[in-house]
Amino acid sequence: MAERRKDGMAGVIGKPRWRESDARVVIEALERSGQDLSRFAVMHGLVPQRVRRWAEKLGPRLEAAVSFHPVRMIGAGGRGPIEAIEIVLVDGRRVRVPEGFASRELERVLGVLEGRASC
Repeated sequence: MAERRKDGMAGVIGKPRWRESDARVVIEALERSGQDLSRFAVMHGLVPQRVRRWAEKLGPRLEAAVSFHPVRMIGAGGRGPIEAIEIVLVDGRRVRVPEGFASRELERVLGVLEGRASC
């Protein structure tokens, strides 16, 4: 008896056309695999160009879920409470955030600075 696939790919492989939900199954399996796209596609009998096209189409939405940035913490040096947090972006721009800031507002400001959102 053939091994039953747990990743949902069995219902997608061999389909002549993919719906967005089919492509999401493939792209999520690709991301979980840690393999490069071409190797993953060949291993699963998929056309690399098809997988690449869907990855480009769905990629930004999948990547938007989590985004990490390098952080370096500089302490107050025992001089008392911190009055503000300073965020230095990769391009050198700085954002100073006072104590008690609204995190949603900071998220919005950073989104504008990173080009993900507009004012």
